[in-house]
Amino acid sequence: MSYKFKTEHYEMVLKAGDMERCMKKLVWHMEDPRVGQSYPNFYAAKLSSNFVKVVLAGSGGDELFAGYPWRYYRAANCHSFDEYVTNYFEYWQRLLKNDEIEQFLSPVYEQIRDYSTEAVFRGIFDKIQKYDLSPQQSVNYSLYLEAKTFLHGLLIVEDKLSMAHGLETRVPFLDNDLVDFAMQVPVGLKLSKLPVMGTLNENEYGSKTEKYFNRNKDGKIILRNVMERYIPGEISKGAKQGFSAPDASWFRGESIDYVNNIISNHNSLIYGYLDKKSVETMFQKHISGQENKRLFIWSVINFEEWLNCFLKKTGC
Repeated sequence: MSYKFKTEHYEMVLKAGDMERCMKKLVWHMEDPRVGQSYPNFYAAKLSSNFVKVVLAGSGGDELFAGYPWRYYRAANCHSFDEYVTNYFEYWQRLLKNDEIEQFLSPVYEQIRDYSTEAVFRGIFDKIQKYDLSPQQSVNYSLYLEAKTFLHGLLIVEDKLSMAHGLETRVPFLDNDLVDFAMQVPVGLKLSKLPVMGTLNENEYGSKTEKYFNRNKDGKIILRNVMERYIPGEISKGAKQGFSAPDASWFRGESIDYVNNIISNHNSLIYGYLDKKSVETMFQKHISGQENKRLFIWSVINFEEWLNCFLKKTGC
């Protein structure tokens, strides 16, 4: 793409140790714990700030034009709104299942036992009209939910980590007129194979690209078709790629000592909130290859750094 459009191109290669090296600064600038790995954004902003002061980012493209088909298909076969909420809520329990919360949060469970995460999830839909459920409407509900929650989190990361380096980020996909248009585009122009329901386990090992995209090549159809006028077909029809490092393997390899020093330490501040045995069991499932718990492990170490930074105040 750089060659085609004659632009200057810069690359930065991240290694496993880069996560640990930036964690204190990352936590300080983010100010609240994050579920998703955000340190690649930190380094991208750092690199960009060496050359420019304002950048364009693609945030919102996936949430508006259905860039994560394997998510939406989870609840596309539901027959009622209640069934949809139950199924999609269960899918989004990426860290802990409902029946695991009491044990994992046993040190503080009495303080939160009346707090319902499913009620919060369901409450996102309180202000929208409920229609007879079809696969298309299920996808629309999913896109609405992610625009109100997941996208909001992405924008916080984008804003805080760019400003951490004196960089301003603009998000053209979130232009008001474009958003209004995208919300009216029929689902069939975003997902071409809606009848093909995905069966992926988001936490399993292996590439979603290989198991899902190369089989169905779906998502962001109208956006891809428009961009065919301007960019090569191998780009406009390319596989969906995320923006995260290979943490699943790093947590079992190069970063295992860093993670283990936090999880095995009885003095870690997380154990004022989390059950140590449960956390260690989850970690063992990951390093043994039994399950992919990269998001859980990241959340634990990020939480520990946050507690040290803002509660213990040992410095960031």
